Amino acid sequence: MIRILLAEDQSMVRQGLKMMIETAADLRVTGQAVNGKEALECCEKNVYDIVILDIRMPEMNGLEAARIIHSRWPNCKILILTTFNDEKYALEALRSGANGYMLKDAEPADLIRAIRSCLDGGLVLQDNVAAKVMPNLINQNEVKKLDPSITARELTIIELIGAGLSNKEIATQLNLSIGTVKNHITIVLDKLRLRDRTQIAIYAIRHHIV
Repeated sequence: MIRILLAEDQSMVRQGLKMMIETAADLRVTGQAVNGKEALECCEKNVYDIVILDIRMPEMNGLEAARIIHSRWPNCKILILTTFNDEKYALEALRSGANGYMLKDAEPADLIRAIRSCLDGGLVLQDNVAAKVMPNLINQNEVKKLDPSITARELTIIELIGAGLSNKEIATQLNLSIGTVKNHITIVLDKLRLRDRTQIAIYAIRHHIV
């Protein structure tokens, strides 16, 4: 069973999302919160595989909660689910450690796929959000030369992460074990001094690898 914490301040929306998510037999909303502060309290008391956060919530918003959750519980995946199709919010979410950014008007099947992709190590951006975010990343003045210590295999993995593939999908495409892919990713993180797969994806985009 996949344990999900759902943080959404509107009760009707939260219950609707819970019903939508739990149409998948292995997904269970085992915790609910009305703001980021309550989400942190839930994480302190229970273990979750993924936290789904709205952005605008009272007391503590979803972006601030995402930063703290990512720092304290790095193995817990984070999906931002919001009404705001805004590249600034999406970029801040990714920098805060979110594994995905989806809009609340997404189809139920797309939301469930997004949850599974985040859990599998993928980077999830809804298409109309990605259309705004990608040019912003590419046009930033932070593009630098590729680190010369990166091997051809590592470069390929960076490219596939930037394209949004999960560890399982990368392993299948390169005919490697998932463990080997994870080892390569650990080495890349160390070489590039990055924090997580999301930062690798952003690195890939900024350096025109994808």
